[in-house]
Amino acid sequence: MTLLPPTELRKVTEKPTFGFPSFRLTYLVNRFQPSPETVVLLLALLIGSGSGMGVVTFHYLIQLIHHLMLENLMSVIGVWGAWTLACVPILGGLIVGLMRWRTQDFGPGLSSLIAASQKGEIKRQLRPVTKMLAAAVSLGSGASLGPEGPSVEIGANFGMLLSVVLQVSQERQRLLLGAGAAAGLAAGFNAPIAGVFFALEVVLGATSFATSAVSVVLLAAVVAALIAHIGLGGQPAFALPVYQVRSPLELPLYLGLGLWASLVSLIYTQLIRLAKACFAGKVPGFSSLGKIPLPIHPIIGGLIIGICALYLPQILGIGYETVEAMLQDVEFSLQLLILLLVVKLVITAISVGSGFVGGVFAPAMFLGASLGSAYAKILANVAPAMSGFMAAPPAYATVGMAAVLAASVRAPLTAILLLFELTRDYRIVLPLMAAVGLSVWLVERIKPNSNSNSNLQQIGLSELKDEQAEILQQILVQEAMHPCPKKLPATMTVIEAALEMTRDRTRSALVVNELGQLVGILSLEDINRTLSAWQNYPDSSTANQGDLSNQTLIDICTTDILYAHQDEPLSEALDRMSLRGLHQLPVVASDNPEQILGLLEREQIALTCNVAVTRKALCHYLPLVTTTDVVASH
Repeated sequence: MTLLPPTELRKVTEKPTFGFPSFRLTYLVNRFQPSPETVVLLLALLIGSGSGMGVVTFHYLIQLIHHLMLENLMSVIGVWGAWTLACVPILGGLIVGLMRWRTQDFGPGLSSLIAASQKGEIKRQLRPVTKMLAAAVSLGSGASLGPEGPSVEIGANFGMLLSVVLQVSQERQRLLLGAGAAAGLAAGFNAPIAGVFFALEVVLGATSFATSAVSVVLLAAVVAALIAHIGLGGQPAFALPVYQVRSPLELPLYLGLGLWASLVSLIYTQLIRLAKACFAGKVPGFSSLGKIPLPIHPIIGGLIIGICALYLPQILGIGYETVEAMLQDVEFSLQLLILLLVVKLVITAISVGSGFVGGVFAPAMFLGASLGSAYAKILANVAPAMSGFMAAPPAYATVGMAAVLAASVRAPLTAILLLFELTRDYRIVLPLMAAVGLSVWLVERIKPNSNSNSNLQQIGLSELKDEQAEILQQILVQEAMHPCPKKLPATMTVIEAALEMTRDRTRSALVVNELGQLVGILSLEDINRTLSAWQNYPDSSTANQGDLSNQTLIDICTTDILYAHQDEPLSEALDRMSLRGLHQLPVVASDNPEQILGLLEREQIALTCNVAVTRKALCHYLPLVTTTDVVASH
């Protein structure tokens, strides 16, 4: 007899059902049967308009709550003393905490939506309205976060919702998700070009720069930006004074700013992770925080934010007014700029870790502006002779904004275009590109993004929790490799190898010499590339076909080989594969790289990890399953 989990548990993973509107929409699509391209373009228009209206509503909600709390409420309680300013973030934390207590979950974030589109399954209920309200309360009450994250998720949720309603393919689901994210960012910042590149660079990935994908994402972003332009106005977010490059010798100074921006961005991202771990009770000395109910965490965060705001009110909220003042060259002392930089770093991390809802773009730009202004002042004080060929501090503040943002979110094109669209000043682009490029490069060198947890997305395991992802480090290569891989002699012709590999339905083969030693690795892609090259050769005569029949595997196989060892963790081998975009690695003896022990393939890694995760889950139901069995293979 098949046992099913209780109805309450099954609801978590079942696809949501929709009523008459979704049925009607599906019926119309099936009735008229438009081409797939037409359907996707129509959906892009729908996503763009829906996202645009959602973002406009979100911004008006932020303004309304800001007006109610920081103006109406403060006008009533402000007469009791300046300390009452701390009550506003505490009240916001209380409201967000009550919402967390009531709903438990605000729905999946953008990374979870991307993972769901890759796997074709949504495991958490979509709650864009709930998250929008929580974000509006967070930002309106002074949490040190930004509106761009919720804006992007409004569009992404809308795109995912439509894809589920119409039951489109997994590829088109991800395309609609990207269109929604682009529309959300375009409407949130009134920056359609940056929205398009954000979707292509972050959501869809670099491999999706296809014409069809660009056209759909572009259309959704333009429609959303147009609606935001109507609802929120078309003025740029920041107005810069006149700027010009004083001297070519100034470019190295911007490179120095890029160096400092990379360090600030690393501290920024690590502090956010640390704050989340502290509130989860996973850091020594903060274990008591993990015992406090989650709905109480925003109140604690609001208390800390409120106390800091008594001394530095500039750190409250989104902070665009302070950034605008820096860009307008309003006088800030060097000590104040450094203090704002440090306190904003800490308060933003506390805002995220305590459970407030918002984005990290705006705080990153605040940090970059503070860093750039302080950097320019330090240069002017240390070397006054350079003042003659240096631009004013607002120029360095602008470049710092883009450099810190790009290094924090690992999206350099998005950061460059976003700052260009926000300022609408082309004169800053050259130093902007130099500083952004250096900061992102340094961050990648210091803390590469290609680790096992991020690589899990490439093998379909992106939904694993942290404790489940650790299984990947416990499994050894020998448990996932093929012990008897296909081997072909180096002297075999390409045609013979093609016939044998298609007959055996194998994707990869190891190329060996007459002594059985490994000399190369061959894939069906290598064979197909060779056959296509000869087929498209200008003279496809019998003589040329004869030349093809004489071509051997040693001529086309990959001889520059990366290896795996049977006793190393599977996570290290996966990192090595992802570094070069490989689908397989030969497994060789540690003391003899020419001795073949097996072949490790990406698909087998995914299967082995899924089996291990299932076994670990079975431990709760089968007490006889030992810890060793969790990571052991069949």
